[in-house]
Amino acid sequence: MSKIKDVTENFNEFISNGVAVVDFWANWCGPCRMLAPIIDDVADTLSDVNFGKVDVDQAQELARKYNVMSIPNVCIFKNGELVDRVIGLCDGDELAETIKNYL
Repeated sequence: MSKIKDVTENFNEFISNGVAVVDFWANWCGPCRMLAPIIDDVADTLSDVNFGKVDVDQAQELARKYNVMSIPNVCIFKNGELVDRVIGLCDGDELAETIKNYL
């Protein structure tokens, strides 16, 4: 399981400063579980980015607010604004390159 912490309770604070990456996922989602170690690896290489996750089953309002229709859905925020997302299973290079566009 991912070492990235759940940020549902402090979501707005979490995304408010700098670049924040939020993995919208669910425990029953196979691709979400496959993506977790990839996100962990990317988080280890991008120390100036905050990484968190939100379980869509536990935070349906947040998922709706950010139009999360498919998971895994990795949303990239910059200073509180949603700037990009990666939907579905991806490799670490693709995810890292997408995030680096906002640093």
